[in-house]
Amino acid sequence: MKITNRSLIPIEFNFKEWSELAQTDPDRFEAKRSRVINEAIRRVPPNRQQMLRGLQWRVDRVRELKRTPLAACIAITDMMWETFSDLHQAYIGLAENKTGKKSLIEKLPEATVIPFPSQKSRI
Repeated sequence: MKITNRSLIPIEFNFKEWSELAQTDPDRFEAKRSRVINEAIRRVPPNRQQMLRGLQWRVDRVRELKRTPLAACIAITDMMWETFSDLHQAYIGLAENKTGKKSLIEKLPEATVIPFPSQKSRI
């Protein structure tokens, strides 16, 4: 699988190879993972690198604290959703200026979700 990052540098990623390495030699897997992450961070503009290193440090601490890879994945995903929530709140905050009036930025649109009919109602 070929993944292209923001700097348009193709990154080869062989899931099977990485999975086998993690199962057969966890220490080598961690060393390689660390090298690849550090190289990816090195490729971004210097003014973004410290933020990315801090984020990676947080991710690594979560991985260390969790008992299983699945628990770590869930916790890291929660971190991502928390960040999205913070971003949404900041967006909403921009939508109202200090006088409480709406600015040019409007709140996100709302919609009514229509449920799918159940199998029983289609019969």
